[in-house]
Amino acid sequence: MANHDFRARRLYVAVDLKAGAEIVLDREQSNYLLNVLRLGPGATVLLFNGRDGEWRARLDVAARRKASLLVEAQTRPQTAAGELAYAFAPLKHARLDYMIQKAVEMGAAKLTPVLTRHTQVTRVNLDRMRANVIEAAEQCGILSVPAVEEEVSFPRWLDALAPERVVVFCDEEAGNEDPLAALARAPAGPPTVLIGPEGGFDEGERRALLARGRVVRLSLGPRILRADTAAVAALALVQAARGDRR
Repeated sequence: MANHDFRARRLYVAVDLKAGAEIVLDREQSNYLLNVLRLGPGATVLLFNGRDGEWRARLDVAARRKASLLVEAQTRPQTAAGELAYAFAPLKHARLDYMIQKAVEMGAAKLTPVLTRHTQVTRVNLDRMRANVIEAAEQCGILSVPAVEEEVSFPRWLDALAPERVVVFCDEEAGNEDPLAALARAPAGPPTVLIGPEGGFDEGERRALLARGRVVRLSLGPRILRADTAAVAALALVQAARGDRR
């Protein structure tokens, strides 16, 4: 990532990428490049699709302001998706948008809405979530696009967890232990960060989590944090303690 040009315009496309390919953009993407970014013919755009790495392309403008891109050369090979998963009780639109974008920036490879007992939002717009995932990936130089899963009830989510996964969840009942010390004692295995609703976990949910084993309870300090703030804090702690920055 050190050699990446963060000033370059990046665009996610679903099609395969290879040298010499011509990609005809849809109306929305054409409008974004031509009218929002005001790019002209010959402008450089970086393309990625989550499979083939990142490629440099040149913009061509046809009649009626329709744009296409000629793929020239690969700038970065594809990287493997990380192991960090993020599960969360859904929030209302604006705050959910923020939380999804930050989770992608923090390296989450999979995002799962989990409906807990105290969750206030029970219907999730998955298309909107995926749009936020792609936007964050475009802006932050990310190559592996995180997966977005359908919403699931807490009991079904817990039952479906792979045995090797270590669940890290923020709990106001965890006391004041240093969260990095708690993470240092955690068993080996890919981490899943779980953030509950603003009303907190139901006592039965808390017992079910603790009974599973391979669970780390985190305290985020004496202040009460909003769920979207807690998500950023918890993901940063997990990445610092055992994530892809180590």
